[in-house]
Amino acid sequence: MDSSKGHKMAAGAMLTVVAGLAYLLLWPVPAQPVSWTPQQAPGYVGAHLPNTKLAGLQKIDIGAEQGPEHLALGPDGKLYAAVASGQILRMAPDGSQREVFASTGGRVLGFDFDAGGRLIAADAIKGLLAIAADGKVSVLATQVADGDPIRYADGVVVAPGGAIYFTDASTRFAPAQWGGTFEASVLDILEQSSTGRVLAFDPASGKTRILASGLSFANGIALSGDGRTLFVNETGRYRIWKIDADSGKRSILFDNLPGYPDNLMRGRDGKIWVGLVKPRNPTIDKLAGMPFMRKVTLRLPRALWPVPKAYGHVFAFSEDGKVLADLQDPSGAYPETTAVLETQDRLYVQSLHAGYIGWMPRP
Repeated sequence: MDSSKGHKMAAGAMLTVVAGLAYLLLWPVPAQPVSWTPQQAPGYVGAHLPNTKLAGLQKIDIGAEQGPEHLALGPDGKLYAAVASGQILRMAPDGSQREVFASTGGRVLGFDFDAGGRLIAADAIKGLLAIAADGKVSVLATQVADGDPIRYADGVVVAPGGAIYFTDASTRFAPAQWGGTFEASVLDILEQSSTGRVLAFDPASGKTRILASGLSFANGIALSGDGRTLFVNETGRYRIWKIDADSGKRSILFDNLPGYPDNLMRGRDGKIWVGLVKPRNPTIDKLAGMPFMRKVTLRLPRALWPVPKAYGHVFAFSEDGKVLADLQDPSGAYPETTAVLETQDRLYVQSLHAGYIGWMPRP
């Protein structure tokens, strides 16, 4: 080989290496990670001992749709499902008579029904919405009282008196601007700037106030039986809070969970169901104190991100924090379990990305 040609090849290889390093070390990324210190992951112990009680779910077909992230029974006795396309499906409880009830043009992540029968939706793209019985969509709120935009509406619950409580998962990363709900959630949780908040909408005044803030990806929300206390998932810190619905005063109910808590749903007999959408990843916890390395991670191809493995896991708890049921599927056959809708005879399992609704007979 000609020596000059060899030198050129070596120089080209060196230039490629330098360019690659420069990209990994210097290329701008949207997140500005901050250091934090997670507790050592507890693993699957105690009330969360490994089991296969969630395995072998039966299926309800939802056609070409994906991601039945939130399920609820409506006042009409029908099953409603919010899916990734922005549509809300309506069907009989056995999955028959499926139809499109409404389409928001965004992505509904949580919804509830008010006393008038309207479906109140937290749409990550569009904000807080109300959907009438005929499927007509109207906007309730896109900003808080001081004009600050609602960037990532996530979970919602309607109190007996009509007040609407909902979560704004991140004020840093709006799904509309960062490629969707999953991408925005990854940016927020990797950054750990804790900008999530709980908001309260007053239907009489039409105003939205901040009830609680400083949460690392504020996610699912549920209301206590007496309507005085909110339960809120802080996904990025593996914990569940109890928050006073009037004052916003809060205390931790569950801390250092073995996975990322996602949605919350009231069940029967006083239970509240939560889904752990993914188990914890040792690599992610190790990077908690390394903000720069988290920036490097974001520069890697998405296939190389330290995304936790698939693992189905939902559990039910009492309002005082006692685990009442724990259902797992280590195979992760039903992906990204977010919570459970419990009816008299069935448990419907919600999912972030599944192409069907999984269910099992109620134990």
